[in-house]
Formats: sequence, structure tokens, C-alpha cells
Amino acid sequence: MSDADTGSGDDGPETVQINLRLSEAFLEDIDATWQEEGFSSRSEFLRYAARDAVKHPAFSREGWKQIAASEHDLRAGDAELVSRDEVVEMMDRDEDDG
Repeated sequence: MSDADTGSGDDGPETVQINLRLSEAFLEDIDATWQEEGFSSRSEFLRYAARDAVKHPAFSREGWKQIAASEHDLRAGDAELVSRDEVVEMMDRDEDDG
């Protein structure tokens, strides 16, 4: 085990504190995102993101890059939202082609 602080609290039976180095710009993006998405704290958001990455390891780094690029395009007005049904239809087409 590392020299990280451990303790108990609202996060579960036992948590471990870690240090993470990020660029200021990336931290600003994280802060804007957790607040926009309704998380109660930066830590809650980062735990959620880490848990999601661990539970879905098949989702590749390339997939995350595509999501980030798509979100950027949406915010810039260079793309349109699609419905869940449209996404399912696109996925079905991809499976039929593969």
C-alpha cells in the first residue's frame, strides 16, 4: 500500500486519498463538467469517471477521444444531437456490416 491517507467517510467504508497531477486547463474542464452535470463535488465526479472506466474497460481510449471531439463539435455548433433510437439504429447497421 502507498503512503496515501486512508480513512472512512461518506464515500464508503474506507477510502484512500491519492494525488493526481493535471494541467490547469484540464482541471478547469473537469470543474466545469462536474458542476454542469450535477455532481456534488469534483471528487464525486472523478470517482464516477474512474469507476465507469474500470467497469467498461472495453471502451477504448479512441472511443473517449471520439466522444470528446463530438462534444466539442456540439458545443461549437458544428454538429447536431441525435436521438437514442438513431444511435441504436446506427449501431445495428454497424453490426450488420461487421
